[in-house]
Amino acid sequence: MKQIKQKLTLDRPVTYQIKVPGYLDERWSEWAGGMTVTVESEGDEVPVTTLTGAVDQAALQGLLRRLYAMGLPLISVICVECGLEDDDFRKLKSGNILLE
Repeated sequence: MKQIKQKLTLDRPVTYQIKVPGYLDERWSEWAGGMTVTVESEGDEVPVTTLTGAVDQAALQGLLRRLYAMGLPLISVICVECGLEDDDFRKLKSGNILLE
């Protein structure tokens, strides 16, 4: 199994997944820098909106500040891709790579 070190930079866009409670529909996509907006809802539980897309660190900070200003607490912020090369990302998804 190949091991690589993640290399995040301030100016290179990487894919993030941000989860917040509540319902934000597709109209929020443009507001969120073109991120994909999906909503999961189970029964009587509060729906969870997931924003997924590639942004650089400045855009991520701006988006997190806007969510905070709206009073939406963060459930999670996950770096999905973390600047991996396409080939390494495919290997990561297939389980043939270990990140340190």
